[in-house]
Amino acid sequence: MNQKNTSNRPGPWNKGKLIGQKSPLKLKEIWAIRIRLQMAKNTRELALFNLAIDSKLRGCDLVKLKVCDVAQGSRVSSRAMIMQQKTHRPVQFEITEQTRDALANWINQAQLKSDDYLFNSRIHQSPHLSTRQYARIVEHWVKSIGLDPAAYRTHTMRRTKATLIYRRTKNLRAVQLLLGHTKLESTVRYLGIEVDDALEISEQTEI
Repeated sequence: MNQKNTSNRPGPWNKGKLIGQKSPLKLKEIWAIRIRLQMAKNTRELALFNLAIDSKLRGCDLVKLKVCDVAQGSRVSSRAMIMQQKTHRPVQFEITEQTRDALANWINQAQLKSDDYLFNSRIHQSPHLSTRQYARIVEHWVKSIGLDPAAYRTHTMRRTKATLIYRRTKNLRAVQLLLGHTKLESTVRYLGIEVDDALEISEQTEI
């Protein structure tokens, strides 16, 4: 019986790759990236990083934000609402003081007008930052503080603050609203909390 030659067969698509939910950033990692961007005086990326954390938006929604989505005239709002591209449902998010300052500095530096995209692309064919460009920027951020970029992606930015809020409050309904999920089960799966919570309860139970 002849053996088939398998030497030329491609390996599994996920060989050597980390799959599943990507890790959220820890608080110390958020500040490590933020401080690096501040020290580098990278106004654009600091505004992008802070807004990505605060907004908890998918990359496709974040890159399409316009100045008018977050600011009234020269004043950056403390809250904003957009229509999500994936679900076609509105979602609200807060804009903290440090994010408002970063956005105001970027809008002023870039001399952006109300109808301009917040994060314009440096490629002439695209009017705004693409999701691929955003992914490369996120990869650079995590590599700059010594993290493995294979474990972090753009969804890391969406999950980070949501995960911190859940860990502090255990309020799933609040996180569901902030992420714009239609079902609570989606939020549970998204945060990957079932196993963590079960272990935490088990650790606190002595018999």
